[in-house]
Amino acid sequence: MKVIIVGSTHAGTAAAREILTRHPETTVTIYERNDNVSFVSSGIYLYLTGVIQHLEDMFYASPADLTAMGAAVKTQHNVLRIDTAHKSVQVANMQTGAVFVDTYDKLIMATGSSVIVPPIMGIDHEKVLLCKNYQQAEQLYQSLRPNQQVAIVGAGYMGTELAESYASMGHRVKLFHSHSQILNNYLGPEMAGAAAQLLRDHQVDVHLDERVTGFTSGPDDQLVVETAQGDYPVDLAIVCAGFMPNTELLRGQVAMDRHGAILINKYVQTSNPDIYAAGDACVVNYNPTGQPAYTPLATNALRQGALAGINVFGDLQPYMGTQATSAMQLFDHTMATTGLTYPAAKKRELPVRHVVYQGDWRPAYMPSTAKVTIDLVYDYQSRQILGAQFWSQHDIAQAANTVSVMIQNQNTIDDLAYVDMFFQPNFNQPFNYLNLVGQLAVKQEYQRGNQTPHITAPGNWPMPPEQG
Repeated sequence: MKVIIVGSTHAGTAAAREILTRHPETTVTIYERNDNVSFVSSGIYLYLTGVIQHLEDMFYASPADLTAMGAAVKTQHNVLRIDTAHKSVQVANMQTGAVFVDTYDKLIMATGSSVIVPPIMGIDHEKVLLCKNYQQAEQLYQSLRPNQQVAIVGAGYMGTELAESYASMGHRVKLFHSHSQILNNYLGPEMAGAAAQLLRDHQVDVHLDERVTGFTSGPDDQLVVETAQGDYPVDLAIVCAGFMPNTELLRGQVAMDRHGAILINKYVQTSNPDIYAAGDACVVNYNPTGQPAYTPLATNALRQGALAGINVFGDLQPYMGTQATSAMQLFDHTMATTGLTYPAAKKRELPVRHVVYQGDWRPAYMPSTAKVTIDLVYDYQSRQILGAQFWSQHDIAQAANTVSVMIQNQNTIDDLAYVDMFFQPNFNQPFNYLNLVGQLAVKQEYQRGNQTPHITAPGNWPMPPEQG
């Protein structure tokens, strides 16, 4: 069988490895526009601050690695057209200019996403940079100068991490976000407020509800960031306005959502049975709602890519879906999230409530401890867990993975309240903080008169301490 993979960052690389490990006799051809594969863009901020010394370390595979496995790796080759009726692709060699046609039995679409370039006047200014791929990361690094004034447009993951990076290097940072809170796709307003305050404590000038409308040249070779609230002279601006799927090649040939992301079934197969899609080019099956969603994360891309490599040989391994679990280290704090936030669930008009637990992660008699804040979101009719967000100076990131599995398995707040977790004073309280937030939710429902049949009485178990 002949398989063509278009694109080779996370999803394309994972697909090729899976195919060639399981079926080394397969003819696999990879077309990639860049001169590299498998770049981990989430490590850009670590490179800028010197935590990672060499940007090349952010590649976890090379064209030579995939070639050694048996793939024909065609870097700097741009796919110009896909003809699904004839199962062919038109390709341009970007070095020679030669254009040729190749054919496939199965096609894996792993073209990823591009940074959204918002319609801002002057966004093509030489001092305005984007941030996603290897070349853009190198541009950012080369632009570093002592005591710079840096504007960052967009306070999602990338923008917030870059704000931390530049601030930690002594730069004066202005962070602009058109929403009323930072990280609005990942946190509720309370935790987002704590994260924004942490940025301010480190001298980041956070501008919320302030949309950037233009970039112009200013005096002394500066760049002026224009908003409705004022003009701000800076030395450099970085736009982090989100991502959009690269799916123009299949537009009108396979089913897509309103964002242009490719729709897939539980075997990551598109509406065309000979075409599979993985990564930022397609939707995920989002378990908290049971609906497709566009969630461009490397974890999703890796899993979908591997599954595409398995399922091109038949419906062998179903896609379990995702909770879009992720985490961030922000200065000395950890933020983690899985599933729906409370505002996102309310916006979808789901029957939801939430509880916020705050308490020490381990006993106060230990030499040190720290507060943990957990916002747990659940369906009050079914009692199923729909999401959770975490904030602490203690590294509580793995707790998001635990709750992710519980959402995956449709566990309830009653399950979370008493699921078996060990106790040892070095590591946690007699009841783990996940047990305690579950018990807080159960208590809330009991007080509202929503007691499930298998619960006997609220006085028969230890309740978590009151919030605060």
